Amino acid sequence: MQKTIWVLGAGKGCGNHTAEKFGKNGFRVVLMSRSAERLAAYEKEFKAKNIEVYTAVADAADPASVTETFKNLKAKFGTPDVFFYNVGITGLDSGLNRTVDFDLLLERYKIDVAGAYHAITQIADDGFSKKQGAILVTGGGLALNPMFEYLPLSMDKAALRAMCLALHAELKKRNIYLGTLTVTNVIAPGEKCDPAILAEDFWQLYTNRADCEFVR
Repeated sequence: MQKTIWVLGAGKGCGNHTAEKFGKNGFRVVLMSRSAERLAAYEKEFKAKNIEVYTAVADAADPASVTETFKNLKAKFGTPDVFFYNVGITGLDSGLNRTVDFDLLLERYKIDVAGAYHAITQIADDGFSKKQGAILVTGGGLALNPMFEYLPLSMDKAALRAMCLALHAELKKRNIYLGTLTVTNVIAPGEKCDPAILAEDFWQLYTNRADCEFVR
């Protein structure tokens, strides 16, 4: 039976490259993001590469949106085999026209951490456990080496990493694998964190199903 990967946080970088890696290994790909227009463009690109692909609009910052989209996707395709959370706000905070305050920290945390947790809880049900499903999460090197210029992101990536490490052990008891890739540099072609390299890292995390974290 054909396997399926759901990607929440589709995009030109790590999201789509990882989805393509799985697609080229026989997976049906379901791409999700907030932009229907961008999803339509991604769908054309994947189909041109002969990868079976479907799209759905979902906003990681809106738990009701994620819950409803996941419900609809399960009704259409059944329980996925792999879920990839690739959502985060990675811009420089020092140049903001607004103060890094309580409201901004909550806004970022909701997307970078709480959104990931909510999505994982929606995925990791009994059906996912029976399939020995895998959850992959894009982490960040700021969790290990925080910077004031990226204060909200540094805080969130640290929290996201802690969540993944804690959930990895707990989900393992239910035959669910959770792995996170800690990306320590800018994601760009030709660089250490080339999205194609990161896609290979995620594939290795999935196939090995051993360590919770790999640092690139």
